Amino acid sequence: MDCSNKDQDSAPHVVMFPFMAQGHIIPFLSLAKLLIQRHPTLTVTFLNTPLTIQKLIISSSSDSGSGSSGRLRFVALPFDAASHGLPAGSDNTDSLPHPLILALMHASSSLAPHFDSLLPSLSPRCTAVVADVFLSWTVAIARRHCLPHAAFTTCGAYGTAAYTSLWLHLPHRSAHADAHAREEEFHVPGFPDTFRLKTDQLSYYMRAADGTDGWSAFFRLNILESMRSQSMICNTITELEPAGLRILREVTGMRRIRTVGPLLPLDAAAAGAGYGGRSGRAAGVGVEECGEWLRRHPPASVLYVSFGSQNAIAAPQMRALAAGIEAAGVPFIWVVRPPFGSADVNGELREEWLPDGFAARMVDNCRGLLVRQWAPQLEILSHPSTGAFLSHCGWNSTLESLSRGVPIIGWPLASEQFYNSKMLEEELEVCVELARGVETAVESAEVERVIRAVIGGEKGKEMKRRAETCAEIIRAAMREVEGEGGEKKKGSSLRAIDEFIEEVVSESQMQGNGECGEE
Repeated sequence: MDCSNKDQDSAPHVVMFPFMAQGHIIPFLSLAKLLIQRHPTLTVTFLNTPLTIQKLIISSSSDSGSGSSGRLRFVALPFDAASHGLPAGSDNTDSLPHPLILALMHASSSLAPHFDSLLPSLSPRCTAVVADVFLSWTVAIARRHCLPHAAFTTCGAYGTAAYTSLWLHLPHRSAHADAHAREEEFHVPGFPDTFRLKTDQLSYYMRAADGTDGWSAFFRLNILESMRSQSMICNTITELEPAGLRILREVTGMRRIRTVGPLLPLDAAAAGAGYGGRSGRAAGVGVEECGEWLRRHPPASVLYVSFGSQNAIAAPQMRALAAGIEAAGVPFIWVVRPPFGSADVNGELREEWLPDGFAARMVDNCRGLLVRQWAPQLEILSHPSTGAFLSHCGWNSTLESLSRGVPIIGWPLASEQFYNSKMLEEELEVCVELARGVETAVESAEVERVIRAVIGGEKGKEMKRRAETCAEIIRAAMREVEGEGGEKKKGSSLRAIDEFIEEVVSESQMQGNGECGEE
């Protein structure tokens, strides 16, 4: 009897569905490739909106060394941006100004019927769903199809816990006038009594939220529904965030939280075309050009500046930052995006955003490399000439920096970045926070002082030592070595990934026997 079709249909098959933003897609894609590499027959179907999938297919076609060919499938679900009040072709956050991102968030639920009809049509049959915490409607659909579901938070444990608690305990409006509100402290439920946040560590939309607005409606619903998932996957390392994980379990009540980070290549050479290439987004400067520029400068002397794929500082802040960098006298690479509030978030660099003659002076004396939009970030952070990262403290950027032992100058701008910055500065002591948000008045003298302290100063040397300790913790989490007697010893994240695969394999075998593994 020919059993080949039966064997194929019982092979493990994971459906992965990230929210439509680069910061979510990148760790999802990294996890997909890890799952495939760790199991010889496991298939991943990667879902998203049409233009996003098109970009991923193009970028993956050049990724010949990933070992995932044929078992990583990209499937586009229909999405009509115009029917949701979005510009034509806007099916992810790449080109959307901030006010329209909320519309995209709410529009994402329109993908539910297509997701529902796709699941039973897949071959091999789907055996597990891993979906973004922003797409919590997938929980009920997976349950209806008798499939195990894991809610994936692409943030760290500490940031996810703070974000969850804050959205579930609204409002957080200041009782005082704006002049006093910035320094007003409050306790976050679920956190130790000594933990305090200030109101300027909240995004503007959370400060205004009352539980009935559009932001509240989206986040509260998705948080509560995601907590009904059978498990949670978190892009962090157990040994890096032990306290954060304890708090996350307390805040969410989740029984199983798997830490699978860092979801990024641990070998810079494995990044191929670079950060942009891995995500389907074109880099504004090539790896070779960056490497050649960095080689001109001494070890640990270069400041790398980037506020991520979705964030920007205000125009006055840009001018103060540029003046402070110039006064500090350090070489730098700065990924420049249009300032906050710009209608065209992918627009060209304008001279009025920077001090008069700044760009020309920096280029002429080889002091600075101004990059439009996007740079090969992991390669820059991996280079020995890079001494510090001025960052928005997004979690992907944080992991990339710490995995390379690079200390951070924090400038959180939105979402959980404020809590990441707080944890990095107060608990890990690898960060100095320079400013918060787009409303802060930034002085060039303070920029200069902080840069000098971190690059070349005694404080910076201690931060560097602590960052290198974090790098070793991160490497160990994904390490696999052969011990005495031939048994393999795995790091905590690698163990968690393999345990998840074992459950998926078990589920596929149960389905092959006509059983339902739903809890």
